[in-house]
Amino acid sequence: MKILALDTTLGACSASVAVGESGGPALFSVFERREREHAEVIMVMIEKVMGDAGLAFGALDAIAATVGPGSFTGVRVGVAAARGLALATGHPLIGVTSLEVMAHLALERLEETPGTLAIAVDARRGEVYQALFTGAGETISPPAALTPEQAAMQLPETGTLFIAGGGAQLVARAAPAVGRKTKAVLPDLQPEAAKLAEMALTRRPISGPLHPLYLRAPDAKPQAGKSVPRRH
Repeated sequence: MKILALDTTLGACSASVAVGESGGPALFSVFERREREHAEVIMVMIEKVMGDAGLAFGALDAIAATVGPGSFTGVRVGVAAARGLALATGHPLIGVTSLEVMAHLALERLEETPGTLAIAVDARRGEVYQALFTGAGETISPPAALTPEQAAMQLPETGTLFIAGGGAQLVARAAPAVGRKTKAVLPDLQPEAAKLAEMALTRRPISGPLHPLYLRAPDAKPQAGKSVPRRH
């Protein structure tokens, strides 16, 4: 199997090619932390990893992308790039949420395996994007946009729960008020295309179009009375 994977959803931009089977594929990857301008670098990254792997686009078996949640622009950039490449090459698409990729990374980096793991990302406007996973990385609750208090209420009532990601501290601070015990870890965790590429080796391609996962409306909206009139 040969998979091209890309991520532009949050505070980083990355691309990776996995060649081989799950459990030990060769990975050709590039990763860069950046909050903005993902569109300016993702195609350069894709060209680099394809060149490093020595592959033409026609040799791929599938294209994988994180579908969100994340910044509105970042999610749109990655999904659009994956769609464009799939249209040009005829290859199928694989979509994985950004929080699931982060969960698998966190489980690799934690010294102990938690019974339940929460991934929380700061979504601004007083909310976090949160999802819950088992210690094996299986989804318990899908991504949702929640206030920190709502996110804390979603956590199990017994035991100490690990929360990873840039929104972990927000949820951890709200947890004691609702009787939850938490430990915030890995605050700099970001999705990585290398992990997505590994995961995609065991996923079935989607049968329809790749849809972005927007959990709320975009932050940027036209100002009242400032819309541009259409030309006739």
